[in-house]
Amino acid sequence: MAHDVKYTDCVCWEVTVLEKRQNSAAKTVSLVMAVTLIGKVLGLYRDRLLAVHYSTGPMANAFFTASRIPRVFFDAVFASAIAACFIPVFSEYLEQRGKRDAFRFAGSFITCIALLTGGLTLLGMAFPQPLVNLFADYSDPQTTALAVSLTRVMFPTVFFSGVAFSLVGVLQAQDHFTAPALMSAVSNLVIIVYFFAFDSAFGIYGLAGAYLAGWLLQGLIQLPPLGRLGFQYRPSLSFTSDGMKKVFALMGPVMVSTWVLPINQAVNARFGSRLYEGAGVAALEYASNLYLVAAGVFILSVTNVIFPKLSRLTAGGQEGAFQDTIRQTLHTSLFFVLPMSAGLMAVARPLISLIYGGGEFDRFSTEITASALSWMALGMVGYALQNILSRAYFARQQGRVPLVAGGLSILVNIALCWMLAERFSVAGLALAGAVSSSVYALLLLLPLQRQGGGLLDRGGSRDLLKMTLAAAAMGLCVAWVSGLLGPLLPAGKAGELLCLGLCVLAGVTVYFLLALALGLEEARLLIRLIRRRDRE
Repeated sequence: MAHDVKYTDCVCWEVTVLEKRQNSAAKTVSLVMAVTLIGKVLGLYRDRLLAVHYSTGPMANAFFTASRIPRVFFDAVFASAIAACFIPVFSEYLEQRGKRDAFRFAGSFITCIALLTGGLTLLGMAFPQPLVNLFADYSDPQTTALAVSLTRVMFPTVFFSGVAFSLVGVLQAQDHFTAPALMSAVSNLVIIVYFFAFDSAFGIYGLAGAYLAGWLLQGLIQLPPLGRLGFQYRPSLSFTSDGMKKVFALMGPVMVSTWVLPINQAVNARFGSRLYEGAGVAALEYASNLYLVAAGVFILSVTNVIFPKLSRLTAGGQEGAFQDTIRQTLHTSLFFVLPMSAGLMAVARPLISLIYGGGEFDRFSTEITASALSWMALGMVGYALQNILSRAYFARQQGRVPLVAGGLSILVNIALCWMLAERFSVAGLALAGAVSSSVYALLLLLPLQRQGGGLLDRGGSRDLLKMTLAAAAMGLCVAWVSGLLGPLLPAGKAGELLCLGLCVLAGVTVYFLLALALGLEEARLLIRLIRRRDRE
């Protein structure tokens, strides 16, 4: 009997610890999502100001090309490679060697990244013309010339980004997520202030300078929390250390596998520069930024939190916990992402009109941007899956499958752009990107399934079908509500906001009730959480 009591106490203690860990993880994700949401909302307001001032005209197109070039170089070569290569190795150092050796390795890594990004920055500033010719094909020589000048101004963002993301890796590997999540909010505030205080005096070149200042601040805000953790940067350059060898071994495959989004966006923008006298570039950029807000707030918050955990589980040899974490993350993410995708497709036009419409952003700009956004939304599930599944490979320090999958999905996008751009304009380009993202996710999922991970077993497949049916029904309902309310509500921003609010309310209600009726666990969990809070 005493033994039974002890066993029961032990089980209760383990359950309590598990619940505390789950609550802690949920609170962390919620905090990161809230901070990320603030940054994304500020980003949308930043884009609205840009749209109102410059619309889809030549200056906007030149600016988007100039800002995209250094961003693509950084995203394709360094951004995800820093996170995907550095965090697993740094976590391994923390687990097996302690903070002192881990911080020493971080110093070597940051020095290496600073030198590489600094060299790339100097090259980009010296030779912007061929880069602009590669990324855009404008019929107007003045737009091309402006893009060349702005590219030279904005290329230092590569260096600032390299240092900032390296510091973020040190923080996230130690479960510190708030300062990294604040990066977007800080840089967007700088740009918003510029529009109100300085745009009339300094114009588009001043806007490029404001972007540079925002990226510089993104690195500076990481310094206080790093100091509290005891991290002090000591420059060193040791390419032969065990940690740096592991990073370089991973970096090649990881770089190619993380090219998918930035390179696809660059390819689509080049095709878009041939549409509507170059306005396709701005339309795709505005739509993509809004799409990444809708998808990124949830997806990136989740992946940023689970990736360090997956790296630690791999370093500790806890394969069962690793598989369970991936499986549960996929299931929960699909529960939220599927209705987000359907809803975004249904309200693309009123949403674009609400956020960007007004000033120089006329009806034509609204129509082409909404068309792009609606078709982009089809790829949201693929975008979510590829972000989660790629983290599983990177946490295991395996880059071959993401390498092949990324390369194939880029080729798919190029082929579809070639076939669809002339016939379907920006809608065809957006559809090409959505299909490419879905192909990438599928190519990542299948090997994990064959390895016996059981990520999509019979129960998971059945739940996925239920979620898809509920999301499709929700999307049809939202489209019907939007079409019904549009003519009845007053014109202007107030009417558009009210219409969108009612559409969201109708969509959430329909999806939740259908999910509950179909027996999806996430819906039942939400009911239990609501009842628990009512009792408290």
